[in-house]
Amino acid sequence: MRDPVTPLSSANLVEIDNVSFGYDRRTVLSGLSMNFARGKVTAIMGGSGCGKTTIMRLIGGQLRPNSGEVRVDGQVVNRLKRDELYALRRKMGMLFQFGALFTDMNVYDNVAFQMQEHTGLSEDLIRDLVLLKLNAVGLRGAKSLMPSELSGGMARRIALARTIALDPMLIMYDEPFAGLDPISLGVAAQLIRRLNDALGATSIVVTHNVRESLPIVDHVYFVSAGSIVAEGAPGPMEHSEIPFVRQFVHGEADGPVPFHYAAAPYAQDLGLEARVG
Repeated sequence: MRDPVTPLSSANLVEIDNVSFGYDRRTVLSGLSMNFARGKVTAIMGGSGCGKTTIMRLIGGQLRPNSGEVRVDGQVVNRLKRDELYALRRKMGMLFQFGALFTDMNVYDNVAFQMQEHTGLSEDLIRDLVLLKLNAVGLRGAKSLMPSELSGGMARRIALARTIALDPMLIMYDEPFAGLDPISLGVAAQLIRRLNDALGATSIVVTHNVRESLPIVDHVYFVSAGSIVAEGAPGPMEHSEIPFVRQFVHGEADGPVPFHYAAAPYAQDLGLEARVG
């Protein structure tokens, strides 16, 4: 068995190897295997409840698989001790769905927080780095604003500046385009691509947004019911004839993805069958 704390030389920064996970009797992931190449942007797409966010929680060590391995930079995440896991997490950045900014801190302090907590840098150097990160997302002029004074798009960009504060090797995005107007959405998409390339990072984007995501990613996984139904470069996936992919990419109402969650017959739930009998 591989030493869980010894990094390996690999083309992949993250490897998910035959992972299964579930809550009690509910299976979320079943025999899942995925690779995320170093320096690339990879999207995970699928309907709500298919296991996308669970995959990111397994990578970050918030959850442990029932079976299989999750490896980040050669380290088996689900076998790391607490201190080892915390050290690995400092090399990761996470952009939460709605930003999750500290509401009682201004923009500057939100971005500076990780540097102050996890480095021994001087305040002068931290100031320069915070301004650099804010400038990268186009919001250096907003450094004194409070989160309540920001629009949704601005808050997401500030959260992105905080995410890259420590120059992480791995950046994970949970629905980064949710709730954004078309202009903010386009800006956010281009920022993800540009920042990944500028930092030499590896990015994982969990999203429903096909139109904005496919042009900026290098690889895409389509997940349904905890399993991969298709994967590949974004171009071929956009024109795929696989029923699930075609339905998802083109937003078709009819296809293998049902609108209704599995349930008993409607008449049975209403008690009509008993009345008829």
